[in-house]
Amino acid sequence: MKTIERSSGNVYADLGDAKADEMLVKARLAYKISEIIKHRHLTQTEAALLLGLTQPKLSGLLRGQFRGISETKMLDCLNRLGRDVKIVIQKRSRTQAGQTSVVFA
Repeated sequence: MKTIERSSGNVYADLGDAKADEMLVKARLAYKISEIIKHRHLTQTEAALLLGLTQPKLSGLLRGQFRGISETKMLDCLNRLGRDVKIVIQKRSRTQAGQTSVVFA
């Protein structure tokens, strides 16, 4: 009999990645970058030039290989794609550690 385990909502945490929260944020940013590139019908070469990345680096990012790309660079890519990025910092209860999440408007 197979056992089914409910996800925590973060596949990286489920797999035991020490940087699970950071990886989930990067995955969501990479998804949005990919979505915009597709919507604008840009080739990888065109998009890489616009984003200030090499085409191989962009190709890796679009395939989920973004460990070598900082969150700051990914936010810059979104700006270059014509998106405003807002960072909101809010207080949590004293008993809980804060968390970082990505919300698209």
